Amino acid sequence: MRTIGEGDRVLFVTQRGKRYLVSVKRGERFHTSEGYVDLDDVIGKRYGSRIKTNTGSIWTAFEPTILDHVLNFPRITQIVYPKDLGYIVLMSGVRCGSRVVEGGTGSAVLTAVLAYHVAPHGKVYSYDVNEEYLKNAEKRLESLGLRDFVELKHGDLTERIDERDVDAVILDIPTPWLAVKPSYEALKDSGIFVSISPTIEQVIETVDALKESGFADISTVEILLRNMRVKRGMTRPEHLMHAHTVYITTARKSVADSLDR
Repeated sequence: MRTIGEGDRVLFVTQRGKRYLVSVKRGERFHTSEGYVDLDDVIGKRYGSRIKTNTGSIWTAFEPTILDHVLNFPRITQIVYPKDLGYIVLMSGVRCGSRVVEGGTGSAVLTAVLAYHVAPHGKVYSYDVNEEYLKNAEKRLESLGLRDFVELKHGDLTERIDERDVDAVILDIPTPWLAVKPSYEALKDSGIFVSISPTIEQVIETVDALKESGFADISTVEILLRNMRVKRGMTRPEHLMHAHTVYITTARKSVADSLDR
């Protein structure tokens, strides 16, 4: 049984369904439109405990997941959304011990999720051409205890990828088709390529390059997410939905000369 201590982060889910990620500090109050909570009162409680605000609103104090943390990162670039993150992790086969090349560190949301999955025995090699993005990523990863599982690299992987025999290459860059050949050289046999693109023109260029470069099992999907409003006798889809964010293209490295063996 784990209890909440000073300095821990807590995810408050309010009676109205609002979500707040808060660092617990003695002597401080956390204010919202639904009232405030004295953080002293949270210390020593079990995760999952219910807490009453000064206005009588009932909140629950949950232990944050990796997703709760990364969704609170400063959005210095467009982020990869949860509905896409899960598919990328599954399709790439990333797991504890994997070695993964990431192209486009950006806000480090995908970087952190990949690091969480490869830890403690794997490594993420994350490339970006913008040094400020890399400095930001370093701070975010350190705050989550994931810094040791990521090598941040200032460079353009459309020109060169240093690593060899990696399990997966995952790209979130404007011109992924230019990184297809370097990705092929970096991947192990049967290794997995993933590219995230907001426009179909990028997808077409990338798929053509994959076909020309010795990749097989090529697929492109778009994931749409629609929440449900559940109430007895009135259940229906919500009017707003998470529709297009990106197209996700996946492929696997095939061995070009294997028919001659």
